[in-house]
Amino acid sequence: MAKQEQILQINPLHELKFRGPFTVPVTSYMKLTNPSNHKVCFKIKTTAPKKYCVRPNSGILTPKDVIEIAVSLQPFEFDPNEKNKHKFMVQTMIAPDGEINLDQLWKDVTAENLMDSKLKCVFEMPVEENATSATAQETSSAVEENTKRVGDSPSVAHDGELVKAAKEVKHLREEESSLRQENLQLKEELMRLQSTQYKSASYPPPSSPSQVSHDSAYSPLLIITAIIMAIVGIVIGKYIL
Repeated sequence: MAKQEQILQINPLHELKFRGPFTVPVTSYMKLTNPSNHKVCFKIKTTAPKKYCVRPNSGILTPKDVIEIAVSLQPFEFDPNEKNKHKFMVQTMIAPDGEINLDQLWKDVTAENLMDSKLKCVFEMPVEENATSATAQETSSAVEENTKRVGDSPSVAHDGELVKAAKEVKHLREEESSLRQENLQLKEELMRLQSTQYKSASYPPPSSPSQVSHDSAYSPLLIITAIIMAIVGIVIGKYIL
């Protein structure tokens, strides 16, 4: 008796492709479609059951139903020179009427009622993997070099800021010294003015600056001193900020 033609539509039809690297599980997908008006039982088999995980590996497809089968290849050491002989088989049969016990049904099925389709496994590595790896390493080295250069920039900028700050401090100190000298000159000028004022008013001049009345002699001096100190405060505040 001639073998029955496969009733399900299987996609892909002839090959299951697995794309590396194979250091982690790699999954390929198979789609089963039931175009008929019958319920169809299916079962997935492989020549290397320890290397694959198939979910689901069996079931029943109602009329016009579609199911996707996930086939996961477990990690292994890939050798491109080793010939791959892994294969899958999709076995199907038309389900009988009534209640179905799949385990018992597959035990009792005869060869005349079975339909099957075979698919071979194909392992593929990414194109120019080595070249890509080398490019990635070169890119990583370039990034590290640029990072080092960028990392040096803040240090150079920081040194420049320190030099600039040192110059500003020196300039502020010179200004402070100049303001102190002007303060002393103002005090001396104030003393001369007070002495002249006493003489013109026919008052006996004080024997020394310490004998001059605090309220009459030093009130203008305090005002001028306050102004000078305010200027010095502004300059020092600029330096601190």
